[in-house]
Amino acid sequence: QARLVESGGGLVQPGGSLRLSCVAHELREPYFAIGWFRQTPGKEREGVSCISRTDSMIIHADSVKGRFTISRDFAKRTVYLQMDNLKPEDTAVYYCAAFLGAPDCYLRDAYYDYWGQGTQVTVSS
Repeated sequence: QARLVESGGGLVQPGGSLRLSCVAHELREPYFAIGWFRQTPGKEREGVSCISRTDSMIIHADSVKGRFTISRDFAKRTVYLQMDNLKPEDTAVYYCAAFLGAPDCYLRDAYYDYWGQGTQVTVSS
């Protein structure tokens, strides 16, 4: 059964770094876009970063530009979100999602077909 599995969340001090991983299992398509989203209680899910299925397009939300980097290892079917200079407002549950339908990627969650279970990121001193 197709699924995505995130890992790498945790507790980090402001200014610190974390790297999240998203591994795709049994997706029928060999190539797919991946988006990273985050959500805090009482707020709508926010698109953070995405990478298109051939890595030709990368988009970052304004709130994370210059601090977050998204990359992929095709052989491992894994997409990474490197998060540097973390701020308390980055605290959230982070989800990865796969989009099979087009060559581009988007920061709107309605486009995505498969979702992971989420990993908690807490930025606090």
